[in-house]
Order: sequence, then C-alpha cells, then structure tokens
Amino acid sequence: MKKFWKFGMSAGLAAVLLAGCGGEDAANEEQQIETPAEPPTEVAEAEFPVTLVDATGEEVVIEEEPQAIVSMIPSNTEIAYELGLGEKIVGVSDFDNYPEETADVEKIGGMEFNVEKIISLEPDIVFAHESGLGAGTEGLDQLTEAGLTVFVVDNAESFEEVYDTITVIGQATGATEEADAIVQQMEVQVNEISEQASNVEETKSVFVEVGSDPEIYTTGSGTFMDEMLQIINAENVAGDQEGWVSMDPEAIVAADPEVIVTTEGGYIENAEEMIKTRSGFAEVTAVEEDAVYSVDADPVNRPGPRLTEGLLELARAVYPEVFSE
Repeated sequence: MKKFWKFGMSAGLAAVLLAGCGGEDAANEEQQIETPAEPPTEVAEAEFPVTLVDATGEEVVIEEEPQAIVSMIPSNTEIAYELGLGEKIVGVSDFDNYPEETADVEKIGGMEFNVEKIISLEPDIVFAHESGLGAGTEGLDQLTEAGLTVFVVDNAESFEEVYDTITVIGQATGATEEADAIVQQMEVQVNEISEQASNVEETKSVFVEVGSDPEIYTTGSGTFMDEMLQIINAENVAGDQEGWVSMDPEAIVAADPEVIVTTEGGYIENAEEMIKTRSGFAEVTAVEEDAVYSVDADPVNRPGPRLTEGLLELARAVYPEVFSE
C-alpha cells in the first residue's frame, strides 16, 4: 500500500498561494531593469561534505554533491532550476508549474505526498519545507529512516530571507557561486525598482485580493506583497493586520482603495469584473477609476527568484505612469 502523508496548508489556501497561474492586465510593456554581468563560466568545484542547519534546528550532513534531487514545494523547485540544477531534479510536487520542464518530472504528490514514490526515486537529497512541518513530519521521518537526506528549508517571509534560502540551497547542492550571482541580481533589481518608485508624487492606497471564496482574503504585514507595496511606495489598506487575513467587503469599501489588485485572474474567469460588480463596490475609488488589475499569483507569492518579476508587475499595475515608460 502506498503511504501518503499530508504536507503543507489547507486545500483552499494552497489554491490561493500555490496554484495561481498568470494575470495579463496592468501594463504589459517590457521594463528595462539592469542586471549584473553574467557569472563566470568556470565555477570552482564545491567542497563536500557540507553541514547545514535546517528549519527543524537539526544539523544535516550532505556527504557528496547531490546528483538526484526531490523538491517538495514549488519555490524550492524554482530556486533549484535557476541554480542550473534542472537535470538533477527527479521529483517535484503536484503544484509545480514553473519552469515548463517541471511538467515532465515525476510528481510526488501535493499536500499529501507519496513516501514510497519519493524513496523509489533514490534522491541524494529531498528539499522539504517548514510550512509542511506538523501534519507531514511523520512522512519526513519515514524518508529519513529509509536512509534519505532530508533538508527542511526555512519559511521565507521577506526578500532578505529569500536571499538566505537561495544561498543555503546553493550550499547544499554545490551551486554556491550561482546562488551568489542570483542574489546579487535580485538585489540590483529591487534597488532599481525602489529608486524608480521614489519618483511617485502621490502615494496610492491598494487592496490586494488573494482569495474570494468563501471569504475575501488579503495580504497584511509580514507578507511578500506587503513588502512589495512598501518598496514601490504604496499603502496597503490591510497593512495594520498580520499575515493572510479575511476582510469583510464592507471594510474594503470603507477603506476606499485607489487601486485593487487580484491574484486570482489565472484561475477565475473575469476576476476583475467580479470585483467591479460586487455589491457596494461601485463607489470604491478603484472601481470608479477602472483601476482594478490582475497580476500573476506565483511571482508575487512564491519565495524564489521570480519575486523581482512580481515586484515589477505590481509596480506597473499600481503606478503605470511611473513604470510603463
């Protein structure tokens, strides 16, 4: 009998945070963001064994450079591919949708992962995630007992913590120089977007809708989208709340945001129109001024290299007059 273990968040929140697929609204012009020079083609050979402390506080010893990798969450997968490890990835979660190559990689399950499938893939390292601790811990213990090296990646809630995640995955896989180059590139992009945002003359208030059924969910402080709004010099109308929170429609109307951004456009048809026609929303400034936009959920939610893309897309939606030149 196959053994499945629960891993991660509830199905509803998983759909919001993991399965979002792309929005096309806001400005679509290419924004020129400078990046550092390409990393050197000759990369020094990494030294193993490597000992790292994971999210559980345990020391994990990686004896040799991994040649077969299982990633249990999309953000880890995106980091691994960006590090140039695509050919080594033998298993990914059911939620993985980027890059396109993940469609051809063996799937190991989603919130409920298949222990026996992972073991059969004979990975040298399994990248789990802190968000899966709790319900999935017993399954991770099964993997460890089977002799697999399991590294639980810390939950990242800021750009700085994402930089740390990229660095540690690079250390665990022997891709340290590649990791450094990615972090440097992201830092340059964030700084340039922030500098461009300094040209904003009048700060706009923004409501971000990340879920609408059965309740409307938004993003408060301590989330990537809140940090992004700060970077682009915008006000989050839910910034006085913490984490992912539900917000009553009447409270949204009372907040009267100048811009509404939805991340549901990739999997809900006419997500913007649904918001515009919602009862009581006709007098909201964002609706009156037709400033309701859809952005791709994954780059603004997943703690990985595409966060800077999400930051720029959000900036274009909120301040097209500044970021569409």
